[in-house]
Amino acid sequence: NGTMGAEYFSLGAGADLAPLLKGLEHDLCHAEHWGYVISGAVVVTYRDGSSERCAGGDVFHWPAWHTVRVEEDAELVLFSPQDSHVPVMEHIKATMAGMAS
Repeated sequence: NGTMGAEYFSLGAGADLAPLLKGLEHDLCHAEHWGYVISGAVVVTYRDGSSERCAGGDVFHWPAWHTVRVEEDAELVLFSPQDSHVPVMEHIKATMAGMAS
């Protein structure tokens, strides 16, 4: 197994990662994550169309092939295998840079 990374995210209500994941395989995040929702609420939608809502105080595991939409301003701590998560984050950053220009 590879290196795990821990990250803190603060995401505003209405944020939707789906457009930022376009171009990845299945247009979804292919990294799995474990984490804790400090506050707020997010909805995670999986490749099979199912979804789950995670709110403040929830501990979660999100399998690969998902996207995230923020329902209420959210703060999360995410633990992810870096070999799969870093390429996703690099794709998101590149997509955001392209949107800004």
